[in-house]
Amino acid sequence: MLNRRALVASFAALAAAPLLAACGGDSDAAARTGGAGAAGTKKVGNVNIGPDQNRIRGKKVEAIAALVPESVRRRGTLRLGGSADASPPLGFFATDDKTRIGSEIDLATLVADTLGLKIQQEQVSWENLFVGLDSGKFDAVFSNVTVTEERKEKYDFATYRLDNIAFEAKKGTSWRVKGPKDVAGKTIAVSSGTNQEKILVDWSEQNEKAGRKPVAIKYFQKDTDYYLALQSGRIDAYLGPSPASAYHVASAGQSQIIGTISGGGDLVQGKIAATTKKDSGLVDAYAAALNHVIEDGSYGRVLKRWGLSSEAVPKSEINPPGLPKP
Repeated sequence: MLNRRALVASFAALAAAPLLAACGGDSDAAARTGGAGAAGTKKVGNVNIGPDQNRIRGKKVEAIAALVPESVRRRGTLRLGGSADASPPLGFFATDDKTRIGSEIDLATLVADTLGLKIQQEQVSWENLFVGLDSGKFDAVFSNVTVTEERKEKYDFATYRLDNIAFEAKKGTSWRVKGPKDVAGKTIAVSSGTNQEKILVDWSEQNEKAGRKPVAIKYFQKDTDYYLALQSGRIDAYLGPSPASAYHVASAGQSQIIGTISGGGDLVQGKIAATTKKDSGLVDAYAAALNHVIEDGSYGRVLKRWGLSSEAVPKSEINPPGLPKP
């Protein structure tokens, strides 16, 4: 994952790549915003990455706020854990390198507003998100946590987004991906050790068993390497998390999403959820608040703002079927 400075540096590198590598490169948002490395940069493409976010806000709903345990109501704050990684558009630092922005904090803010609470947020490493829940340090985690059957043994979940992965290809291609046969014979990059790699390997094996060509799977070290390979034609597509792909499409303007599938593959539709310690008494309040902002339209406006409308859920579910145990 990249911090904000590394993120803008990577955009600048992508913009400069055609000059350095003498190949068809990604001009990226950096070139279109007056230089990604400039201290005054407030946008990447059409995405606001400045500290003045003008967030969409909600209002307290007494009946929903009453669902919050009394100890939390008295305190008046919702103690949130968030990942310290820079992962646009979910969570990353604004151009001032101190203001945390992204879809996760925007949605958490709507929930807190509905519950009549103020957010007290802390960014920690991924594993410490769950340590914080276990110890009672955090009331909730809004940090792209997927519901799994294993996690449901220790935590309660209120869903707020689909967990999808996306195939990203050069802009203008007519190729679309819906299933294994659509990737037969294609060269596709993926990150090693990820769930999307497992799905791609499974699809390649299915193709071979059906007499079709396998997938030529490629691995690179950095995001910039994936996208340079895509623009130069060395790969046909990149398979990665849908939010990251949506952000890159919106910010760079050189690629398009040609297919999305569940992060759970054919087994289950993956879902992202607000996470709390099991039996903490908070999950009903989270789900009710989420359903309220879904119904009043503010939820949809937040997702649209970050290019995530395709991952919207029609309602928040408590502890739905999750990804199966390994």
